[in-house]
Amino acid sequence: MMTMSPDPRRHRHPSNGTLRRVRVDYITEESVYGTVLVSGMIVATGGHGSSSIQVFVTVISTVAVFWAAHVYAGTIAGHGLDEGGRSGLASSFRAALRRSLGFLTSALPQSAVLLLGALHTIDDTAALWAALWLGVAILAVLGFTVFALRGDSWPIRIIGAVTTALFGVAMIVLKAVIH
Repeated sequence: MMTMSPDPRRHRHPSNGTLRRVRVDYITEESVYGTVLVSGMIVATGGHGSSSIQVFVTVISTVAVFWAAHVYAGTIAGHGLDEGGRSGLASSFRAALRRSLGFLTSALPQSAVLLLGALHTIDDTAALWAALWLGVAILAVLGFTVFALRGDSWPIRIIGAVTTALFGVAMIVLKAVIH
C-alpha cells in the first residue's frame, strides 16, 4: 500500500520509499472555481438566442480577466511573505502563476465544446448543454482525484466526486429555471 505524506501532492514511491511529487497542479480550488465560473457564464450568456460563438467569446474573455486578476491578487498577496522569510515579487508572481494554472486550464474543455458549436460542428443548443454536462464531469473527476491523492477509501472518493459535481448540477438547474 502506498503511504501518503501530509501533502496530498507528494507520495512515497512504493518500491523504495522516496518522496516524489505528483503532477497535480491542476487539482486546486482554482480548478473547481474555474469550472463553476465557466458553467455560470454559459448559464448567464447561453440563453435568449445567444449563439455558441457569443458564449465562447464571453467565456474566454471573462476567464482571461478573472485569471489575470487572480494572478495579480496572488502576486501582491504573496509578495514579501514566504515560509522562510521574505519573497521577491518575481517569486510571488511565479507562485501565483503555478497556483492559478488550474483556473485557466479548467476553462479549456468546456470552451472547446462551445467552439465546436461556434464552428457548426454541433448544434448551438447541444453545444451549450454538452459544455454544462462536461463541467459536471470535470468537477466529479476533480473531486474524486483529490480524495484519491489523500489516500481516502473508495466510498469517500465517490462521495467527494458526487459532492463536487453537484456544483455543476446546480448550474444546470439554474439554466433550466432561468431560461
